[in-house]
Amino acid sequence: MSIPEKSEHFVSVIEANKGIIYKVVNSYCKNEVERKDLVQEIVMQLWKSFDNYNEAFRHSTWIYRIALNVSISFYRKEVRRHKIHSPFSENIFNVIEIQYDSDIDGDLILLKSLISGLTDFDKAMVLLYLDQKSHKEISEITGITETNVATKIARIKALLKHKFSQLKNSSDGRY
Repeated sequence: MSIPEKSEHFVSVIEANKGIIYKVVNSYCKNEVERKDLVQEIVMQLWKSFDNYNEAFRHSTWIYRIALNVSISFYRKEVRRHKIHSPFSENIFNVIEIQYDSDIDGDLILLKSLISGLTDFDKAMVLLYLDQKSHKEISEITGITETNVATKIARIKALLKHKFSQLKNSSDGRY
């Protein structure tokens, strides 16, 4: 395949699957500048690995895998950088926001906050689960067995449910 053909094919694959990239990026970055940087980094890594794409997998699986790996690395670098430059947690502002939202919006914000507190891998699992990926697809993307996927998702759901109810019950309707 010539370079122009390869470029055209790559662009069509990315265009057809760009929603995956944006879901992953929005899960790992809060600020717009960081999101743009992360999108660029993911696309660059996808381009670098395009020649090694394994046709046995769907493009969406390949894109999820790379996007999640790049995002986790990017997120870890950003967390280290923010710890150096920021003496307090950004979650301080989330508490203020939650107090003024309706109960339903507050519940959603609380759930998002709990998910953001998960490990990078568990956060990726939740993202894929919420995107309604099958255990088989999650297994292919993350590289763990389907049985392990089912176990991890069940444990994450139980953990989130427990923490959610603890916070709801201890706050008397206020977070």
